[in-house]
Amino acid sequence: MFLAFCIASLLSSGCSRERSQAKNPAAAILSDVSGEHFYSTTFQKIENPLSEGGVWVGGSSAGASIWAGGSLWSGGRLWGNVQSHHGLAYGVDEPTKFGDPTAILAGTWGPTQTATATVRVNEVPKGGCCHEVELRLRTTISSRSITGYEAYCSVMSDNAYCHIARWNGPNGSYWNFETGSSATYLADGDVITATATGSNPTVIVLYKNRKKILEAEDTGIAGGGFGAFGPWTSGNPGIGFYDNHDRDWTSFGFSSFSATDDSRLAIQRPMGLP
Repeated sequence: MFLAFCIASLLSSGCSRERSQAKNPAAAILSDVSGEHFYSTTFQKIENPLSEGGVWVGGSSAGASIWAGGSLWSGGRLWGNVQSHHGLAYGVDEPTKFGDPTAILAGTWGPTQTATATVRVNEVPKGGCCHEVELRLRTTISSRSITGYEAYCSVMSDNAYCHIARWNGPNGSYWNFETGSSATYLADGDVITATATGSNPTVIVLYKNRKKILEAEDTGIAGGGFGAFGPWTSGNPGIGFYDNHDRDWTSFGFSSFSATDDSRLAIQRPMGLP
């Protein structure tokens, strides 16, 4: 009886173990007198999924649905979660082709956002594609949907690239919409920073080790073979990963992360950059 009920749920809204919003976000998300938020972590806890006292919301909070592309083998989930272990945040699994392990900060954040992370590579992946680290901005996780922006780079020296993507909502619906190209990758110890400013257009800028490498402007037009979405003017910062090659998630990730919606830092000096 329970199995039949669960399968029926997967076909519709899904059997989800998590809620889309944390009940009690940890006090570690600081807010100053002007209302700006700040959060910083070095992922010291052993957690699966990443929580840090309810601060993080996992990708699987979007629920499960066979009709929306989920697989019975992965419980019908559309997106994966992030885990942490003694100074490393990394992916748990990738339940669908583009179901990147995802974690965003809980609460209500302002739209001008800056996210910074330090890359950790325990073993450089080689061959095939792909292994990526991702910063999320203005991201919203809801039922069978993730919207927002993603600034991401390869950690493979033999397959170097960085992109800025718009997530449209449905699983697998995204568009790399940056201007120019960046044939670079991130190595152990590199720092990646991304900022989101403006409303229409929304402007996303990606930095590697203090240097601006990509920019994208979103006016909500169609792209990537998908319809018109956005521009996204709200949502939260976070992280994500991608590995469609060997699923060796512990070989790469982030050793630290910080985020703010303080517009003074985002515009004048990306957080984490001297």
